[in-house]
Amino acid sequence: MTADVAGRGDQLSPGRAWWLRVPGVLVGPRPVFYALREDDPDDVAARAEPILLVVWLAGAASVLATPTAAGLLDDPQYDAILLAIWAFIAGGIYGVVGYWLLGFALFFGARLLGSAGDFRRTRHVVGFALVPLALSLLVLLPIRLVLYGGDAFREGGGDEGTGEAVLLALQLGFVAWSLGLLAVGVRVVHGWSWLRAIGAIAAGAAVLFALGAVFVLV
Repeated sequence: MTADVAGRGDQLSPGRAWWLRVPGVLVGPRPVFYALREDDPDDVAARAEPILLVVWLAGAASVLATPTAAGLLDDPQYDAILLAIWAFIAGGIYGVVGYWLLGFALFFGARLLGSAGDFRRTRHVVGFALVPLALSLLVLLPIRLVLYGGDAFREGGGDEGTGEAVLLALQLGFVAWSLGLLAVGVRVVHGWSWLRAIGAIAAGAAVLFALGAVFVLV
């Protein structure tokens, strides 16, 4: 049903249709990514707010999974409220920067394999592919807090060991889900084979690796 709504967004206002496509991409990704082919200005503008929310949540999920966050509450200057503010601000910055970098890398990789699509559409593919990573924040953070309580985000607390390894594996599972959606998105938007779509993603990853190497060496 969700996929059907995602694929027939012309029966709804553009804004409502794109908000519905956010959860829709998890269960029926093909119609959602196919809808990205639409270049009507109103339709394109309606994607901005849903993508911003997804990018922000994905960024927050990413920063909370870093070693920095793991021991942040050991600092006496931080409490739960400041941790939430830090995650919101750092997650927003991390998410937006990552969104543009990933969009650029994928755009370059797709161009190498013959894409004629524009940068904006490529960014939007990345945005909707990040929905599982955004979902991971809403799923894994409550689980962490329930399991570890006050020991969460403290070094040497109860959030180490087997439980932490399981949470890390789940986080990586959400990342893999996002990568899978990215491959589906590239394939559907461009009408390519799986091999060509994966090749574009691999070329984009090589671009990111090269950029990272440049920053390390400079």
